[in-house]
Amino acid sequence: MTKGLILAAGQGTRVRPLTRDLPKPMIPILGKPVMEYLIEHLALQGVTEIMVNVAWHHQKIEEYFGDGHRWGVQLGYSYEGVREHGDIRPRPLGSAGGMRRIQDFGGFFDQTTLVLCGDALIDLDITAAVAEHRAQGALASVVTLDVPLAEVSSYGIVVAAADGRVQSFQEKPRPDQARSTLASTGIYLFEPEVLQHVPPGQVFDIGSQLFPALVAQGLPFFAQSRPFEWIDIGRVSDYWSVLQRMLRGEVARMNMPGREIRPGIWVGLNTSVAWDRVTIEGPVYLGSGVRVEPGATIIGPTWIGHGSHVRTGARVVRSILFEYTRIPADMRFSEMIVSPDYCVDRHGDTLYRGDDTSPLRWGDARA
Repeated sequence: MTKGLILAAGQGTRVRPLTRDLPKPMIPILGKPVMEYLIEHLALQGVTEIMVNVAWHHQKIEEYFGDGHRWGVQLGYSYEGVREHGDIRPRPLGSAGGMRRIQDFGGFFDQTTLVLCGDALIDLDITAAVAEHRAQGALASVVTLDVPLAEVSSYGIVVAAADGRVQSFQEKPRPDQARSTLASTGIYLFEPEVLQHVPPGQVFDIGSQLFPALVAQGLPFFAQSRPFEWIDIGRVSDYWSVLQRMLRGEVARMNMPGREIRPGIWVGLNTSVAWDRVTIEGPVYLGSGVRVEPGATIIGPTWIGHGSHVRTGARVVRSILFEYTRIPADMRFSEMIVSPDYCVDRHGDTLYRGDDTSPLRWGDARA
């Protein structure tokens, strides 16, 4: 049996404004939080005892997932924060520090543990990864993916010997300086003894602090390289691209919700659409309670969240509308992520509602 730890305490600063009011693991992908896909995958692979370390907006994670019984798993939470001047404030301990805190509290990590970030989509064969980890007699393993040399500057690069033993790391090297093309995916396997190398009660990181210590001491630390789907949502541009791929059906096992009423057009319950007087080119999903007025145009890949309202003459192209977003008449939105409070283009440039310097207008469909 393998236990699990989902790292979910970070602030998600690189994907703001998506994380302005949400923890990063709760960012929606086809109507479900990204962390839900992770839990479903862990359950299918037999990892059913899972701790989650939390800090920023932790209530939203805990209220949504509860004890995990809906997914056939047991979930526990470890909050990382401090009391300052009478207020409770989040203060993450780092990926390794958070792990050590859980262990010091109740000794949860008593067998091989899979550690993964709560903001990536994966289809890793966990059984095979654990088998390789144990066959090598590893104290720690890092799961890597081989990436094109031109892309190494986007990743933490792992340098390993022919037998897989980790020798060193390079943080986002230039292609001409890269000594490897194995990118760390932020997926790790640990034996309980590894936590003896993490100081208690301190901020301590797995990648930048624990791993170099294991290498320096010559401990059995290995890199695994196996093909699997790994979709990391590191930036807003990644999020936009991921949704485009999923709506086009390019990601395996990601099924569109709702009912396909025309080729490439899916709808939720109780939508109000003047089908003979609108232009909708799929792939497009219209969530429950969505209203599309006559004369509107929607060009896919586009996701329209539930309760949204696209008015007459509006044009929405290759975009994502979060729930309850209203697009006014004759307004044009192309390749954007739009919520009732902000909109952000595919490159991460953000506008907030009420910004008089922008010609774009949008609002809250509930008002």
